[in-house]
Amino acid sequence: MLSSVPTELPLFPLSQVVLFPRVRAPLHIFEPRYRQMMQAALAGARVIGMVTVPPAHHAEMAGDPPLFDVGCAGFVEAWERLSDGRYNLVLHGTQRFRIVHEAPRPAARLYRVADVELLADEPAEDPSGAMAASRGRVLEVLSRLLQQSGGSADTSRLATLDHETFANTLCQILGLAPEEKQGLLEASGAGARLDALEGLLHFHLVRRRQPSGSGSEAIH
Repeated sequence: MLSSVPTELPLFPLSQVVLFPRVRAPLHIFEPRYRQMMQAALAGARVIGMVTVPPAHHAEMAGDPPLFDVGCAGFVEAWERLSDGRYNLVLHGTQRFRIVHEAPRPAARLYRVADVELLADEPAEDPSGAMAASRGRVLEVLSRLLQQSGGSADTSRLATLDHETFANTLCQILGLAPEEKQGLLEASGAGARLDALEGLLHFHLVRRRQPSGSGSEAIH
């Protein structure tokens, strides 16, 4: 539900991780500012805003780099605080959001906070069967891509997932570049996400066939 996610979120910027709704991600928290963020989150709604840093600004991660506008809220489902203050946690993606305004940071707060607009995905209803067909095409092109690299995929566990969880899980677990995953996150719902993923995988498939191209070696 949209109302279950606060509209003011602590921000956790990462360069290589894009969180999707309905998908879980293990994280390790070690920087002092994000340890402080975790303490505040655990004392409150246990929700943090995962956002991705554009590739051009990865060198600025130690400071306050620019962020993509769209991120995903995550509920801290499980956590372990280590003796030195670090945290291991499992974050469950809940809701996409768009950053509206980043609040000024008082000296006592080390992490960033933003006012956000919550974004609802389009319903993943499929009366015509178009989304089911899209799932099949995505798996077919993924299989071809993996075969080219000498691998294979066991998709049996994916078959039982509803359309939205299926689309979001694939988007998160595939070894795509963070900016590619960001584009998938910004798609309006499971149908649009599957269409975009199919096109992206076709692009990598064709690119791998080019003798001079490095291809999509990151896909695994």
